[in-house]
Amino acid sequence: MRTVDWAAWRPRTSVPEGGEGLREQKKRLLRQRLSDTATEMFLERGFDAVRVSEIAQACGVSEKTVFNYFSTKEALILDQGESTMVALRDGLADTNHSVVEAVLGILSGELGVMTSWIAAQDDPVQAVGMVRRFGALTRSTPSLRAYHREMTDRLVAVAAEALARRDRTSPDEPEPQIAATALVGLWSVQFRSLGKHLDGARTAAQIHAAVTADVRRAARLIDIGLASFASA
Repeated sequence: MRTVDWAAWRPRTSVPEGGEGLREQKKRLLRQRLSDTATEMFLERGFDAVRVSEIAQACGVSEKTVFNYFSTKEALILDQGESTMVALRDGLADTNHSVVEAVLGILSGELGVMTSWIAAQDDPVQAVGMVRRFGALTRSTPSLRAYHREMTDRLVAVAAEALARRDRTSPDEPEPQIAATALVGLWSVQFRSLGKHLDGARTAAQIHAAVTADVRRAARLIDIGLASFASA
């Protein structure tokens, strides 16, 4: 089954220093194939109409193998959250940058991967349409919306813990809680901005510039609010 390389516009899993062993490479490629195949099938038939066993069969593996790589059916298509979580934890731990700068760097990297993928396609307009279908699927499927909310809550918890460590306070205190919620909210701003600017008329570079401008406008408001947060 030929699939679109959806993983090409998602942040790549980092390869360990010194290279990647054959076993690790095979596992990474199978994980990518499972996610790409699932995404294609979900877009074609709808998320609820596709069984995990069908995805497994299309990839020549068992259903158990699929769940060895993905904890839930929803994670097959919304698999970027885990890499975002790692990047957020590491970025906020770096005290050489403000927390807003750290988050903007992560968002810019994720946006750049997507727009570079669009620009590299033979038909960028068709590629934009595919990304819009991906977004529409996640918005219209209740279980995917619930999974996205759960992942957002986990991102807020990770951010609150990192901010509390920077400020030597508890993640349960109001300041790191509201700061974390605001920072993670920038992902929603970027997602909505993409929905607005992925109109088929703009080039990949124009999409990148327009979305970046929207995110930075929102970030400026957050930066002002975080000025009183001691380590921000």
